[in-house]
Amino acid sequence: MKNFRIIIALFFLFSINIYSQTVKLKIIETTDVHGAIFPYDYGKATERNGSLAQLATLLKEERSRLDHEVILLSGGDILQGTPAVYYYNFEDTSHTHLLAQVMNYLDYDAGTVGNHDIETGHIVYDRFCKSLDFPWLAANAVSEETWDPYFKPYTIIEKKNIKIAVLGLITPWIPHWLPKKLWDGIIFEDMVETAEKWTKIIKEKEDPDLMVGLFHSGVDYEYGAADRNTPKNENASLIVAEDVPGFDLIFVGHDHTGWNKWVTNIDGDSVLILGATSSARDIASAEIEFIYNETKKKWDKNIIGNIVELKYYQPDSSFMEMFGNQFEITKEYVSKEIGEFTETISSQNAIFGPALFTDFLNSIQLEITGADISFAAPLSFNATIDSGKIYVNDMFELYRYENLLYTMELTGGEIKDYLEYTAEKWFNVMKNEDDYLLNYRTDNEGKTLHNNNKPMLEGQYYNFDAAAGIDYVIDVSKPKGNRVTIFGMSDTSKVFDEDKIYKVALNSYRGNGGGGHLTVGSKIDKDELSERIINSTEKDFRFFIMKWIEKMKIVSPKSLNNWKIVPEDWWKEAKYRESKLLFD
Repeated sequence: MKNFRIIIALFFLFSINIYSQTVKLKIIETTDVHGAIFPYDYGKATERNGSLAQLATLLKEERSRLDHEVILLSGGDILQGTPAVYYYNFEDTSHTHLLAQVMNYLDYDAGTVGNHDIETGHIVYDRFCKSLDFPWLAANAVSEETWDPYFKPYTIIEKKNIKIAVLGLITPWIPHWLPKKLWDGIIFEDMVETAEKWTKIIKEKEDPDLMVGLFHSGVDYEYGAADRNTPKNENASLIVAEDVPGFDLIFVGHDHTGWNKWVTNIDGDSVLILGATSSARDIASAEIEFIYNETKKKWDKNIIGNIVELKYYQPDSSFMEMFGNQFEITKEYVSKEIGEFTETISSQNAIFGPALFTDFLNSIQLEITGADISFAAPLSFNATIDSGKIYVNDMFELYRYENLLYTMELTGGEIKDYLEYTAEKWFNVMKNEDDYLLNYRTDNEGKTLHNNNKPMLEGQYYNFDAAAGIDYVIDVSKPKGNRVTIFGMSDTSKVFDEDKIYKVALNSYRGNGGGGHLTVGSKIDKDELSERIINSTEKDFRFFIMKWIEKMKIVSPKSLNNWKIVPEDWWKEAKYRESKLLFD
């Protein structure tokens, strides 16, 4: 009996020791890293600020401190963006993926899958997932066969008797962007409904002290003409924070914006929305102080959010030594000469209208597919491929994403509506020569919004599609919906007819509904798009561009001269003015 009392006393004292302390925790999120492993710009062959090598230095500092515990999370979109990941996605598939090695080395605790991770295809992301020492989450990516989550739905992390639950969600808009073969067997469910389901399960099964959302999804739920009630909203993080009680903290990504804001949910509780931007330029950090409340028998929490730029940290020498061999391998890969350009092409010009940059892409698309008409947009806002020798690294400037190349069937009328849509999103309605040419974001008073002293585009530049194979004009002085005139086919032996069906070349993002050109502009039902696809490349379009250049050896980009913007004098003056605003 005496021994029993001693045991009870010791247990009581131990319990007091556990719950009479203050515990400090720091949760660090990287998101939308897009392959930025090394402090090196492969396209420009120069050093860059923002990399996981710099994160390694920050982590060493944070983990060396004795006053707090550290948790490291990834918000997704990690497998696409630089040659370093492209090489290990598709070239060297026999070794453990470089990024898996890096993330295991950095000791990530959990990650969420991003849409650009899915874009790499089953073979790549399934293999990558198996190589990770931490769980890769996406509760709303459900197996079509079992109806269970294809990836883990959530994970539990324990630090100094604090139980942290992390629920992962991915934007469900993937079927609108990517061909089904990349996500075959997976159903992407609504984020809000999934969060409601799993918060209840986690609460009942785990009873965590801290509930964390790790979402690869943005905050602006009105993006893309959506609203709060849009099913499977692309950017539903804010809706979840406000409508699904239980979360203390939600890390976000996908929109590359950077967030640090408090919102109030339907129960009146405060929820912190926190997220980094992209390309390892910064991290999101949540400093959490847990104080045990003896009366309530639970932890009280004080949370402070921060965004920390990595440019102030030097690359960690141990990290660079650890992965130095892989760094050199990828540098050698991108340094391979593939041909020569006789002209310089720049995506800057493509932001304002006809340009060699998009003409070059359209020309290759027409040649590869044998299509009648082609659509292409600049996938880089500010990329220049100089005349002279061309290397593999230039291809990542020329074409940033791993899109497939589709050939689809569209009527002439749908092509006309497609162009009206892109003109509406791209160009302002000019009332005189002093007006803006491009559409810019404005506040409630109609004043142009700026970021880093640059006017902010209303639309995304990668949705500014130019056509080839037809001759047309866009009159920016006319009202929206009535600005495009198609004169005919560029091949004068053919006739353009709005009732005729044409073979059209475009990338898989656009062909699956991305940007809304086909679904909103051409008014084609989303479910019908797959029926319109008559051919698709097996590999990404960048691969075929490289092979085409290698075959040609010397490439002379030529202007197609098949379209223009009128009034031409207005266009020229506005282009000159706005190029200085955006790029000087």
